[in-house]
Order: sequence, then structure tokens, then C-alpha cells
Amino acid sequence: MALWTLFGLKHGMATTRWPSADGSDGQDGVLGMPRYRPELCRSDCTACADSCPTQAITMRGPDDAPNGEGTIHVDYGRCVVCQLCTEACPTGAMEASPDWAFGVTERDDLVWRKNAPSLPAQTEKPQFRRSLHIRHVDAGSCNGCESELQALNNPYYNLHRLGIFFTASPRFADLLLVTGPVTNAMLEPLRTTYEAMPSPKFVMAVGTCAVSGGIARDGYACQAGLEGILPVDLYLPGCPPNPAAIIEALLMFLNRMPQKVVGGRMRHG
Repeated sequence: MALWTLFGLKHGMATTRWPSADGSDGQDGVLGMPRYRPELCRSDCTACADSCPTQAITMRGPDDAPNGEGTIHVDYGRCVVCQLCTEACPTGAMEASPDWAFGVTERDDLVWRKNAPSLPAQTEKPQFRRSLHIRHVDAGSCNGCESELQALNNPYYNLHRLGIFFTASPRFADLLLVTGPVTNAMLEPLRTTYEAMPSPKFVMAVGTCAVSGGIARDGYACQAGLEGILPVDLYLPGCPPNPAAIIEALLMFLNRMPQKVVGGRMRHG
């Protein structure tokens, strides 16, 4: 009998039951997107905006701050979760949180708004009742997102149990998963991959670089992520988003989990 067979018999199943209620997502203690509390924000303070390396936080002009919105503009689609704003903020207006599951279907839902709409209704996708096949394209990533993607197929998360598979050919893919800020060298290969996919086809931006360009935005060698390049159906910021966040976003796309974020805030219901 093989050594790994004996090991498995001794230790039992390694795969988590999550997202069932009696399973662990494996992210205990992991920090997520900073929470913005505008009621604590001082109008004369620029500490969080000054510390942000990607301009996810910018100051509002005197005529650009609707009532109750605060003095800063927060775009989680540009946040790399570095926590520098929470360290720099003297009042706690930017505070650390465990909100790491930030998948959304609309880019605007990554921008903080006081009067955010209700959570979006799920739309039926009957073609994905059985399985989903994904083609991944690394469009200039630092490989941080790739490390998290590789973890999806380890024994703990075992993505295949959920009916979600990666495929080597765009001809068999339903969803194009893109990481990286889209370097100029990868622009045409990315478009060619998308064009090779059969219809209906969908696109997922994984990581802040793919969502908005991240730390490389406005650089000489890359684009601002997928903005203006491909139609994006699913956004997941993070640097990098963890495996559980990727799974949650995929299950949300499949209508098997609800979207939790609207107006830049984690909501329930």
C-alpha cells in the first residue's frame, strides 16, 4: 500500500466542508479591506490619502462631498490591502477589518457610498447548473494571485468538488479569469484568448491589478487593468485575494452564494 494511502487512512479527509456552515474557510485572523467610518473623519486631516500608494483614497474638494459622504473618496477597486491607511489614521476613520470577500458584479459597488442601494438580485445562469470551466491568463501579475489560485486545487479547498475546473484551452472555457495589470506585451494575447472562447463568455478580474491596475497603474509598460479592454462580469480586488475570496466570488457568479458588498461596504441580507 502506498505511503500516501496509509497517511490518508490515518488522518482522514483533509478537505474543508466550507462553504457549508460546519466548515472552515481557512482565513481566521486574516485582515481584509479597511472599513471607512466617515463620522470619525476630520476635515483637516489628509493622513490616509497621503499614505495610500494606489490612490484608493483621495481627498474630496469642498464642492464634491455630498452630505454624510465624508471628506475622502474611497475606491476599493484600487486598494491593495496594505493597511497603511489604518496605521496612519489618527481618529479610527479607517479601521482594520476581516472583510476579505469583496467580490462584486458591478465596478461601482467597490466605491464607498453612504446611500448605497440594496443588494443586487441574483440573475439566472442556467448554462452553469452543472459545472464551470475557467481559462486563466496571467497578464503581467507578480505571481501573488497565481499562488492563491494554485491553492484552490490543494486538498484543503479542492475546487473540483464544487464543479469548477480550470482548462488549458479557451475553446472549452466559460469564464476568462485575468490576473495582472495587463502589460502591453500581454494585451494582444489576452484579446486573442477572449475571442477564441465560445459564447456565452464571461470575464473575471482577480486582484487589484486586474481590476484597476493596482500599484502599476499609469506605468509606462501596462494598462489600467481590464478597464476599457474587455467587458468584466466579476470583480475581485485584493493583493492578492485569498483562495476563499476567489471561491466566494465564483460561487456568487454561479448564484450559489449571495453578493455581500454593495456601495463599498459589507452588507447582509
